[in-house]
Formats: sequence, structure tokens, C-alpha cells
Amino acid sequence: MSSTSGEAAPRKLERAASGGAVIVAALVGIYMLSQFFRNALGVIGPDLARAFDLDAARLGFLSSIFFLSFALAQIPLGMAIDRWGPRPTMLATAALMIASTVLFAFARNYFELAAARALMGLGCCSFLMAPLALYAERFPPAKFSTITGIHIGGGSFGMLAATAPLAWLAGSVGWRNSFLTAAVIATVMATCVFLFARETPETLARRRARSETLGEAAAGVVAATRIPGFWRIFFIQAAAYSAFASIIGLWIGPWLAQVYGLPLESRGRMTLILAVAQIAGLFFWGASDRWFASYRRPALVGILLALATLAVGALVALPAAALPAFMAAFGFFFGITPVLTAQGKALFPRELTGRGMTLINTGVIGGAFAQQAFTGFVIEAFGAKMVAGVRTYPPEAFRLVFGLLALQLAVALYFYLRAPDLHPERD
Repeated sequence: MSSTSGEAAPRKLERAASGGAVIVAALVGIYMLSQFFRNALGVIGPDLARAFDLDAARLGFLSSIFFLSFALAQIPLGMAIDRWGPRPTMLATAALMIASTVLFAFARNYFELAAARALMGLGCCSFLMAPLALYAERFPPAKFSTITGIHIGGGSFGMLAATAPLAWLAGSVGWRNSFLTAAVIATVMATCVFLFARETPETLARRRARSETLGEAAAGVVAATRIPGFWRIFFIQAAAYSAFASIIGLWIGPWLAQVYGLPLESRGRMTLILAVAQIAGLFFWGASDRWFASYRRPALVGILLALATLAVGALVALPAAALPAFMAAFGFFFGITPVLTAQGKALFPRELTGRGMTLINTGVIGGAFAQQAFTGFVIEAFGAKMVAGVRTYPPEAFRLVFGLLALQLAVALYFYLRAPDLHPERD
């Protein structure tokens, strides 16, 4: 009897690990789409500007409206995750993501582009927070930062797809057909979530047992904001991600095109370097908390190095030969997200995990919206010159953007210094 039990236990653990791996793979797959869509304008932005006669302010708004709708969805998203579960929430938003991608591909004017882009933000709003809520249920706290790093790092291959591969595809079949291709891939990824991303019976039973009214769910949102350390994590995450998203998701294409004269394919290659380095950084920093038995210590190192790269972009007129090294450093140091995410998750009790994490993500994505829109007006204030039918801005405009993002991150870092460090291995 004991021998049979001893043999059954490893098999049970093996099946659980295998099932967990399949779930992670399905969730990473759909998160790749969110990363692809949020960063795609970094490469094709100049082509959209040419096709629809967009100035910097309108291009900035077109990119940022994705993040606005994404951010506005976060509070109801958290309530939906805690009330109905991650899987049905993801499937509902995935249907909207697929439809909005098709609408974007067929857009005939700026209004239709912007409307499709806004719906795309709503469609992608659940592909980070819902998986993290599911991981919080299925994996022990000590592994959460590592799993988060795997999810964000693996999903960031979608960001990588929005660099050289998108540049090649757009150059071959056009940006419209590129987005139709993305819609097909999104359908496949959503099907994988439907088939494999299931919660355990215990989790489902626990959710039914604690069924909340709408008023109780809303009260939980308020309770999450009152947890000590919430706002410190909220602002550092918002500052760090919005700085990264403003560069790779929007201004890197115009910066490389207008300051260095790089064509579409070369811009794709430079952005690819940044994306690969960031993926490496996500996996590296995602495991770093276990080396330090701390969230705050590795986060401070990464944030300071990220701040240094922004300062270099602001203060130094980089020669073209230095661009690959700059791209690699920028991407790697801004890969600190998994540690900050795990530090935020550790603040919340289980019943507030979905709402707490989506509240923080509201700041993350809302910050990206604000910075992309604001920096568009900053660049436009310098005035444009028409070069070969394209609005072109001086190098000083882009350097000021780097400087403003550095200032924002430095202020947030000051407030972060006293954030709680509730690492499970901390004494």
C-alpha cells in the first residue's frame, strides 16, 4: 500500500508539472499578441504617417489610445477575474481583439484607425493580469517572480515579431495584410486558451464559495488601494513601463528614420536588437529576486541602469555605430518588470489578487498612454520640416523626450525606495 502511494505521488507531481507547462505555453502564446499590437507602430508608424498624413501629435495619439482603453478596462477587469475567473475573461476579450485587428486592417481614414486601435486595447487588456491571477493560484509564492518572468519574457517574442519580422512582412505584403495575418494567428492563440487554460476544480469551488455582490467587489478595489506600499509600487511600475513603451512602441521608428536616416528594414533590425535584449532581461531579472532573497534590491539595480540609458539618450548625440549597444542596454535594463510585478503581487491577500494587480496595471498602461500622447505634443512643439513628403523633426526633439522620461523615472524611484519588500525568503 505504501509502495503504491510512493509511486503514485511522483506521477501526480509529474502530471501537475506537465499540465502547468501546457497552461503557461497557451497563456504566453496569447500574451504575445498583446505585445505585438502595442509595439507595432514603432516600426510601421512612419508608413502610417505617410499614408494618412499624420503629424507627430496625431501619431502619438494613435499609438497611445491603445493604452488608454487598455487602462480604463483594468478595474472592471480585476473585478471580472476575481468574480468569474481568468479563463472566461480572457476568451471574452480575445474575441474583441480579433475583430478589432480586422477593423484596423480595413481602416479607410484616421478616425477608423483610432477606433480600431482603441478596441484593440480593450481586446488585449486581460492577457497579462488574468494569467498572473491564474499563476498565483497554481504556483507557490517563491516561484511567482520566475513564472512571471517566463510569461512576460515569452510573451515579449510578440514584441520581437513587431520589429524586423513585421518590417519584412509589411514591406512584402503591406501593413494591412500584415494585420490580417495577425488576426488569423490571434484566432489560433485564443483557441489554445479555450482548450488548455483551465483552472483547478478547487479554485473554481473556492470562487463560487466566496461569490461577491457587485458592491462588495467594488469595495475590494478601494481596499486594495489602501494596502501599505500600493502607491509606491503603482508609480514605479507606471514610470518604468511608460518610458520603455514610449520609445519602443512609438518613437524609436521616427527617431531612427529622421535622425539617422534608416529605412524600414534597418529600423526593424535595430528594434529587433532592443527586443531580443529585453527578452533576455526579462528572464534574467525574473529570476534575480531568488538570488538576493529580495524584490527591492535587484529592482533598484535594474532601475538605476535603465535610468542611465535614458540619460545617455538625452545628453549624448549618439553616433550611428553606437546604436546597437545602446539598443541592447536599453532593452536589457528595462526588463526589470517581473520583479516589480512580483513585489506588487506580494502586497495583496488572495481574494484581492486580481483587483490589486489590475489596479497597478492601470497605472502601468495609463502611464504609457499619457507619455505617448504627451511626448507627441512635445515633439510637435519643435516644428516639422517636410522632407520627401514626410514631416521631419530635429534631433533635439527626441533627446528632450529621453530627458523627460528620465526625469519621470527618477522621481518615481525616489518614492519607491521605501516600498515594502515582502519576499517569501526574506528574513
